[in-house]
Amino acid sequence: MLNKLYQKSLALAAHKRSKTFLAIVSFMESSFFPIPPDVMIVPMVIAKKNDYLKIFIITTLFSTMGGALGYLIGSYFLDFAMNVVSFYGYENKVLSLKNSLTGGTGLYAWFAILFLAGFTPLPFKVFTITSGMISFNFFIFIFICLFSRGLRFYIVSYLSFKFGDTFSTFMKTKSAIWFSILGILIVIIFGVIYFIIK
Repeated sequence: MLNKLYQKSLALAAHKRSKTFLAIVSFMESSFFPIPPDVMIVPMVIAKKNDYLKIFIITTLFSTMGGALGYLIGSYFLDFAMNVVSFYGYENKVLSLKNSLTGGTGLYAWFAILFLAGFTPLPFKVFTITSGMISFNFFIFIFICLFSRGLRFYIVSYLSFKFGDTFSTFMKTKSAIWFSILGILIVIIFGVIYFIIK
C-alpha cells in the first residue's frame, strides 16, 4: 500500500496542477498521511527550477497548517489520534511520553523532540498529535513547525534547484541519515547557546 501511495504522490508531481496537490499532500502528511512531500518537491523543482522558492513556501505553510490539524486531533479526538499513532507503531512510546512530559524540563525536551520530528524523517504526524495530547503551548508549537519544516523544505528545494538529478539520487539513498545528523547537530547547537545565555 505504501509503495502505491509513494508512486501516486510521485505521479502528482508531474500533474499540471502539481502545486495544488503538493499543498494537499503537505497538509495531510503532518496529521495522518504516510508519504512526505519531499517526494513531490524534488521532481517539481527539477522540472520548474525558477519556482523553487514558491514550492518551498507552499510546502512549509500547508505542512504547518496540517500540523495544527494534528494538534487538534490529539487534543479533541483521542480515539482517532491513537489509531493514527498505532498505525506508525508509536502507541506505547506516545503513552509513555504523555505521562512523563508534565514538568518544565519535560516540555523543554519536547521542544527539541518536536524540532527533530519536523526536520528529520521521523513520522511528524505522530509528534503533532502528541503535542495536542500533552497540551504543549500551541503558539510555540506553530513556531517550531514553521522553523523546522521550513528549514527542511528549503534545504530540499534549494539543493534540488542547485544540483538537480544528483540531489534526487542522494535523496533516494542517503537523505534519512544526513537529515537526522544535521537535525541533531542543530538541536545541540541551540542547546549549548541556551545554557550559555542562561
